[in-house]
Amino acid sequence: MDKSIPLTEALFYILLAVRTPNHGYGIIQDVSEMTVGRVTLGPGTLYGAINSMLTKEWISLYSEDKESRKKKEYLLTNIGKEVFQNEVKRLKELVKNSKNMED
Repeated sequence: MDKSIPLTEALFYILLAVRTPNHGYGIIQDVSEMTVGRVTLGPGTLYGAINSMLTKEWISLYSEDKESRKKKEYLLTNIGKEVFQNEVKRLKELVKNSKNMED
């Protein structure tokens, strides 16, 4: 499995939001807060991404509470951490190379 594929902005921020256990609505709030409202995740985007990342084992189901509105919490896995770290490294290289082009 390639753990160094470029991530979409939504995937990047979702991974960032599940470094500690977090539920769907919390992820939406955290991403909005981190980006000062620039990135707004809709439920379709969020849960499509969550399902994809669960399949790839980048995140895991941390807990499921059938009694509360916070039904499922998700957590970054070791594979997800590696994917995220590779993306941060890639983005740093992009910024470094762009600075080299400045006059």
